[in-house]
Amino acid sequence: MRSSLIDIACEAGRAILKIYDQSEIHSTQKDDESPLTDADMASHHLISKQLQDAFPFPVFSEEDPVDFEVRKNWDAFWLVDPLDGTKNFIARDGEFTVNIALISGTEPVLGVVHIPVQGVTYSAVKDGGAWKTDDNCEVKISNTSARQGAELVCAVSSFHNTPESQTFCDHYGIKHMRKLGSSLKLCKLAEGEIDVYPRFNGTKEWDTAASQCIIEAAGCKIIDIETGKALVYNKEDYRNNYFIAFRQDLDFTWPV
Repeated sequence: MRSSLIDIACEAGRAILKIYDQSEIHSTQKDDESPLTDADMASHHLISKQLQDAFPFPVFSEEDPVDFEVRKNWDAFWLVDPLDGTKNFIARDGEFTVNIALISGTEPVLGVVHIPVQGVTYSAVKDGGAWKTDDNCEVKISNTSARQGAELVCAVSSFHNTPESQTFCDHYGIKHMRKLGSSLKLCKLAEGEIDVYPRFNGTKEWDTAASQCIIEAAGCKIIDIETGKALVYNKEDYRNNYFIAFRQDLDFTWPV
């Protein structure tokens, strides 16, 4: 199933790049004031159709939200962000992704994050490991001890950074901050280039599900700062609480 999901994400990535390579990118604004492009919708339609054709699970996509009264009884479903990082897409910085996760109950058990511009895919199976695939070469990734002893590096958002992130870094004496777009922040945590990623403004379930599966399988945590537990899915309100993602051997809390 993981390899099939990678194939679907890569095909969606190719559809996105056809639009990305055009001379102009046209965008509109959704009700929440976030941008929407033809690439978001092309990827959404492709992924939704292929998932529905290949698997028995329903699909919940950012571009086609499902009412809670319908999905509250779902045992398992696909949670999709067909183009995570639309602002990065419009800015043409290459830091946008395709995110597909399988949710069982309230947790992600299979996740794929594909980076179309780089041709790189991260994937994971709960309790089964995490991988990075590049040019048909697949390697297992882990951040259980990759950066022990080095100065800590904190990921921050390219477009959604907040003053609280700087306050967090100052409190923990973190001197190095790295700006990244979309799910790249969590993927870089999974493979050991980043140590911690605090997020103090809005994300939705489809933003984090696939990459949460990847970082947890790679030996990291993602903690809801209100509950002190891992993020959960298929909530009535699909907005996430603020969270901190970090290596297993580290310990961060907020507020302190």
